[in-house]
Amino acid sequence: MMNPDPTSLDRLHDVIEPARVSWWPPAPAWYWIISLVAILGFCFILQWLLIWQRNRYRREALARHRVICTLLEKRGCRIQAVTDLAELLKRTALSAYPRKRAASLTGDSWLRFLDQTGHTDEFTNGPGRALVRVPYDSSEAANFTSSQMLELAEMTRQWIRQHEASVSESAEKGEVQKEAATETELRAVA
Repeated sequence: MMNPDPTSLDRLHDVIEPARVSWWPPAPAWYWIISLVAILGFCFILQWLLIWQRNRYRREALARHRVICTLLEKRGCRIQAVTDLAELLKRTALSAYPRKRAASLTGDSWLRFLDQTGHTDEFTNGPGRALVRVPYDSSEAANFTSSQMLELAEMTRQWIRQHEASVSESAEKGEVQKEAATETELRAVA
């Protein structure tokens, strides 16, 4: 029998727990946070892809550089290898800079351009001078030691990897990249 007293302990019952809060659907603020993270992630991936595509010419130049470096190790092929390195640097510069800025440079002005864009002085004051001398004077190649040739190869590789590419006219850059792609396709066919 129940005690009629309202303060009696007989009238106590267990506390009823509320239902658990589900994880889904989240509160409206979480929708905003998830959307913001998705948009930022998309922007990050898009930016990374654009940078990756913009540096395509560097990857291709570095691949060609590795092939040329094998020629540098052979004593009889050094003249051709240095000529190929000079050509590779010119092609790389034409891909990275407006044609007006890089195409007409030769001799010391070309070496100063390489120094300026690569933040070095190894082209004008070091073994980089071979890039403008050896293709026209084969006796100059005989004066270079193996260590100087390796230093030249490393210096050109560093320039390809680290030069500051700046193209003021995006249309001209697109034109240069189309020409480079066409040349690559022609080489692949040949």
